[in-house]
Amino acid sequence: MSFKRSKSEAEKTLSPEEQQTMIGEVRKIIGPIADKFSTLCSDASVLRYLRARNYNTKKAAKMLKGSIKWRLEFKPEKIQWDDVAQEAERGRLYKADYMDKQGRIVFVIRPGIQMVKPFLEPKTYKKVIFVYPDNPRSRRMVMEEHLDMDKLESYFGGKNTVGFNYEAYAQKMKEDDKSMSDVFDSCCSSSPGFLSSEFHESV
Repeated sequence: MSFKRSKSEAEKTLSPEEQQTMIGEVRKIIGPIADKFSTLCSDASVLRYLRARNYNTKKAAKMLKGSIKWRLEFKPEKIQWDDVAQEAERGRLYKADYMDKQGRIVFVIRPGIQMVKPFLEPKTYKKVIFVYPDNPRSRRMVMEEHLDMDKLESYFGGKNTVGFNYEAYAQKMKEDDKSMSDVFDSCCSSSPGFLSSEFHESV
């Protein structure tokens, strides 16, 4: 299991109003395409990009544009449950059914650090804190700070002994597939190619 490092010094000193102003600046740099990707360009999402770039609006906008370009090119929303079911079958990789204490989605990865590192770019790897359930210091300083121990699986040192239910998880993921498909179809299917060409013109 892993977490990004704690809030930056910039975030600790910026007021909510200042953060909102910066979010608006990023959207302005992105341009009209931001309206077509309302989820990716929501306040919460733009704020994550600002945090990742230490509240530099130009760098955050560039990073966000890169994400939009990647989505337009590779269409990750087209990935269905059946494409990744094998990874979750043994509980090696799945989305937890609880949030962390800050309301963020929790992804559980259990293959071991030696199999995770090759899939992270060097800059990202340096920002991630790897957590070891059998290390008291790691558990106390990271897990208990970020997660509700009553909900955390016992495998990671939490109190939840229910464990991972593959059948229930598979059903939920299939329902998510349908929901995501409806969202992207309503957003993009009416004008094939329009979003892509509009985006490239704005870069």
